[in-house]
Parts: sequence; structure tokens; C-alpha cells
Amino acid sequence: MKDGPHIARIAALIGDSARAEVLTALMADRALTATELADVAGVTKQTISAHLAKLTDAGLVAVESQGRHRYFRLADRDVAALLESLMNVAFRAGAVRLRASPREPALRRARMCYDHLAGEVGVQFYESLVRQGLLQATPQGAAVTDAGAQWFEQVGIDTNALAHQRRALCRPCLDWSERRHHLGGALGAALLQRLFDGGWAHRAGDSRVVQFTPRGELALREWLAGTAPAAASTPQGTRAA
Repeated sequence: MKDGPHIARIAALIGDSARAEVLTALMADRALTATELADVAGVTKQTISAHLAKLTDAGLVAVESQGRHRYFRLADRDVAALLESLMNVAFRAGAVRLRASPREPALRRARMCYDHLAGEVGVQFYESLVRQGLLQATPQGAAVTDAGAQWFEQVGIDTNALAHQRRALCRPCLDWSERRHHLGGALGAALLQRLFDGGWAHRAGDSRVVQFTPRGELALREWLAGTAPAAASTPQGTRAA
């Protein structure tokens, strides 16, 4: 008897090389045009239009029109989680690129995992929060402790408000390059946005790489040490997440 959803269609869509490149590029949670995605995938504009139509029809990609332009992004966080899981399996199975990108070292150090921080820095951050008792491992994944709620408030993040979102507050997310967990969920997204809002980090061009400013490197070291940077509580021109 054949039960459950039919996964073959989705697997076939993701399995195409050009479409896989498109989906990977959209893991940066940034909307891109068909022209930009054609360049990423190494195909013509006509070919990318056909690929994007299939991805959109399947609900893997969403499209938004603005003026004469159409912008594409991943449909939702579930799609991003699926892709990150596939990357983990591919890395474990040795399905790596024969020729690494020049950005590969930076990608492994710090990158976007849809809307939260991944890579070596993301893993260090998550493990530091657990080690200091700010997060606690649970059968469901992770939970914010009382001390953690106070610490996050110091850096301008209201965990109570985040807990009322439909999204999970904090979720360990297996990192494909480190093979350990980084912090996902609403809290992971809020922490990364805090880094961006404070001017401590930014995306590198059109890639998923996250680069830290000198001020950001200092703030990061303080965060990893368990202290709330003085500049973090009230960064000029920003509000709490």
C-alpha cells in the first residue's frame, strides 16, 4: 500500500542541477530576479524562466512583482529547512563540489541559513549560550532559561514577545559544514537581525556569506564570553527585535 505524500515530484525538481543552484542561492533569504538567478545557475534567461515556473508551481519558490520586475524567494522556512537538511546529508555522503568557490572559507565561517546565522561562528554562538546556561537542551530541542531571558533583554531581544509567534522560539539546526548545531527559530533570526541592525555584520554582496566588522568582531567575542556588549543594548538608530 502506498501511503503519505508523494515526494518524487519534489525530489525531481530539487535534483536538477540548475534548480538546485537557484534554491541554494535563495537560502540567503534575499529576493532575486530571474536574470540574477540565470547567472547563478549558468543558464539562459529563457531556460531559467522555465525552471522558475516549475519551482513556483510546486510551492518551493514564491514570486513578487514590483513595477516591471519580478522577484523570487523561497516560499517559506519549511523549504529552507528541507534544503539545509539535504546539504547536511550531501556533505555527510561526500557529495561536495569538485572545485570550491573562492568564498568557501568565508561561507564555512559565517553564513546565512535562511534567516539565522550558521557556520563556525553560528555553532560557537549556540554552544556558548548552552554552556553558560542561557539556553537549555530539551527533548523538543532547546529552551531559554531565566538567566537567558535576562541576557537577551540586555542585547535588546524580548524573548516573551518572540515566544508568542507561531514560529518555534529556538530550535537547534544541524550545521552542514560543522556537523554540530547552530541556533535557528525565531530567536536565531532575532539574533542575526540584531547583528545587522547594530552594524556589527552584513551580507557579502549577493552571497550567503556573513562578514563581521571590527566592531562586530569585538561584540561577538563579548557575546561568546557571556557578557552583553555595552553597545548592544541601545545601538544608535535601532530598536529591539
